[in-house]
Amino acid sequence: MCRGDVSDLVHTGQIRTIRRELTVTASTGEDRGSRPRVDPLAALRAPDDPPWDVYLTGTVFLDIIFTGLDSAPVRGTESWARGMGSSPGGVANMATALARLGLKTSLAAAFGDDHYGEYCWDALEQGEGIDLSTSRTVPGWHSPVTVSMAYEGERTMVSHGHEPPPEEPAPDCPPPARAAVASLTPGKRAPWIAQAAGRGTRIFADVGWDETGAWDLAGLPDLGHCEAFLPNAEEAMRYTGAACPRDAARALTAHVPLAVVTLGAEGACAVDGRTGETAEVPAIAVEALDPTGAGDVFVAGFVTGTLAGWPLADRLALAGLTAALSVQEFGGSLSAPGWSEIAAWWRTVQSVEGQDPEALSRYAFLEGMLPDKQARPWPLRRAVPTIGFGRLA
Repeated sequence: MCRGDVSDLVHTGQIRTIRRELTVTASTGEDRGSRPRVDPLAALRAPDDPPWDVYLTGTVFLDIIFTGLDSAPVRGTESWARGMGSSPGGVANMATALARLGLKTSLAAAFGDDHYGEYCWDALEQGEGIDLSTSRTVPGWHSPVTVSMAYEGERTMVSHGHEPPPEEPAPDCPPPARAAVASLTPGKRAPWIAQAAGRGTRIFADVGWDETGAWDLAGLPDLGHCEAFLPNAEEAMRYTGAACPRDAARALTAHVPLAVVTLGAEGACAVDGRTGETAEVPAIAVEALDPTGAGDVFVAGFVTGTLAGWPLADRLALAGLTAALSVQEFGGSLSAPGWSEIAAWWRTVQSVEGQDPEALSRYAFLEGMLPDKQARPWPLRRAVPTIGFGRLA
């Protein structure tokens, strides 16, 4: 195992903790049988509930991550990485983050009929317990691939793939679910969103950069079907014309019931236009190794807290915490934390002398729902450097 340095960091709000810098190494994968049984919705479940907590659809990539690079590759030279990992990426980042937080997750996606597609299918279905009954394998279509090189807290990516099959899953009748996560595309409508919302599914949406430059909320026709909209600060201000992210969040509630705006190093703020409730939670200051998938993890944490019926500030706190934990590890789905990692973090910050009690109290809602301290080691190492050693157990 390659080891990096271990250093103390001061978190926003005077929370000190320890970052463990670990290069991605080989692993046997996550054993579903030993996973702590944390169900954040346990108190709410009833016999007539829909079969899934969250539904989502999109494209799955095979991500190959090189770590331990001292600098960016230099033209005309060969660079050696000290670590390497492989994992499902793309929409799989969000699906994995949701599943590791204990939500029953259903994913509709196309998979290539190559070894990459088989690996991604097994990693998601067997390794993470994600339902793929609405997914399919497409003969003759090879899996999209992204190679990511992580260094200096950033990453450089190279991707390859063909246009997805015309019938790539986004079913006309998505399965019944408490919630769905959608990525809105300016100028385009996804019919499944209206269909799901019409059946009572709560839609949480983020959005990509508007390449047209229009930044017109009318160009997001599915926003009217959404319960929550989670843009970043720049996106929110451009869409609303507001001078600051907090004003942008308030303006967005004229178009969607709940607006959540991520503020980067400042944390996140939210406004619920139905109740007038507002909240803002500062970020946990960490030294980021790889920001890949952090936005997906944030959304997954917020969806989890919302479905569990938590106060708005607690939902923001969980979302920010899970995102902070994820950027301290490499990869997208590789770094998504589960309740074991959250529990280990909570125990660690409470054990450091000189903590600000008020800052710690922001996360006191975690007590009573975290797994036993001996349940799992932390951090977990889920990476597989080579594909072809056999199917996941």
